[in-house]
Amino acid sequence: MTGLLLAALTTVMVITLQQGDDRSAPGRLLGGYAVAWTLFAAAVWTVRKIPARAATVLVLAGSAAVALAGLSAQPRTSNDMYRYAWDGCVQAAGISPYAHPPAAPELSHLRDDWLFPTRETCEGWGLTHTGSGLCVRINRPTVPTIYPPVAEGWYLAVHTLSPPDSRHKPLQVGGAVLAFGTTLALLRVLRRRGDPQRAPARAALWAWCPAVALEAVNNAHIDTLGVLFVVLALGTATAGTRRGALLGTAIAVKLLPVLALPGALSGQRGPARVLRVVAAAVTAVALAYLPYVVASGGDVLGYLPGYLHEEGYEPGHVRRFALLRLLLPDAAAGVTATVLLALVGLYVWWRGDPARPWRGALLLTGTTLLLFSPSYPWYSLLVVALVAMDGRWEWLTITLAGTTLYLADRLLPGFPLQAWAYGTAAAAISIGACLRAGLAGGILYRLGIRRSSGGGWTRA
Repeated sequence: MTGLLLAALTTVMVITLQQGDDRSAPGRLLGGYAVAWTLFAAAVWTVRKIPARAATVLVLAGSAAVALAGLSAQPRTSNDMYRYAWDGCVQAAGISPYAHPPAAPELSHLRDDWLFPTRETCEGWGLTHTGSGLCVRINRPTVPTIYPPVAEGWYLAVHTLSPPDSRHKPLQVGGAVLAFGTTLALLRVLRRRGDPQRAPARAALWAWCPAVALEAVNNAHIDTLGVLFVVLALGTATAGTRRGALLGTAIAVKLLPVLALPGALSGQRGPARVLRVVAAAVTAVALAYLPYVVASGGDVLGYLPGYLHEEGYEPGHVRRFALLRLLLPDAAAGVTATVLLALVGLYVWWRGDPARPWRGALLLTGTTLLLFSPSYPWYSLLVVALVAMDGRWEWLTITLAGTTLYLADRLLPGFPLQAWAYGTAAAAISIGACLRAGLAGGILYRLGIRRSSGGGWTRA
């Protein structure tokens, strides 16, 4: 049964990606995606009853099949990977990617017909034109790159290893390799630090997730590289220098993994232990930036400050903090979100389980996405991996919320979809937490274990 469900899931993903892009066919993409998620949930449910060895084989085979499905079409919902390809090309020419925007005349000798089509009309998915009339496939062509140095190193490596004129496919293949590598890392971590019988079903939450096929492979989002480093940091290293270095490397891929830091420090109250992790993370980031600082000086931040402003991370902007804005004035929402996240981070660090650092990382990362309510579903790839490590599947609704908002926003103009999507996710997560707490209490009660007056548990 599980094999049939995986075959159906792979087929649906291939058919869905053939339907068109997010501008020409958002409804068809959303419908196919919904079917894929239904098959995914059914497959994960059935694999729970299969012996561990056979289930592991299915997880690996399914992970490869889902990745291949993502390779079946060019990018469908994001054109970020075209910037990745350009940054790799620029670096291969010995130029810092932070030095010039793609439209700069200094880089005109690097332009090709793929990323800079020569057309009379610059129309079509992923195409835009500059004020000077230059047709380009890269988004924000008049500003420098925003990506941190480890991400830039990945772009250079993929470009160096790619055959000439291979276009988007090498980056997609790289995304497939990273997605499958993350599956392997999860299986290893879950077998060593969890229940070996349940490890394959947990790993399947990442390996078979439709979001991985779409965002990690088809759109080749660099977030997947950061996810892999976070899994290695939390799952294969203790709270020390190695964990800090791996986490710092993840942060130097994309900034979002910094939210895993309090989880990495769960229960570590000694100043020396905290310092080892933090110092190693900061050192890893600094070393990654060093060659680019030498080449570009203070320009290594690229367009990051402008991007944060553009995406609404400033007071008074209506595109962020959708749930908080239901209760608070616009100007207070950002401050309130910051305070809430600081409190959650302190709670994770002080009261988190050092044996399960991914649990605190999931709580803080998931809460951040709920509060900031982004419209980019690839931000939640880290949540998908942390869900696989922890088993709290209800947090996957954050990924569904982001995808729904991204694809359906054009279909429902004027409808408060952002608040509804993330509000539904928040409700699902709250219900899941209550059910888990009630189930745990019921089991303890049947075992004759009672909560003592001091707050602990004693056998009756």
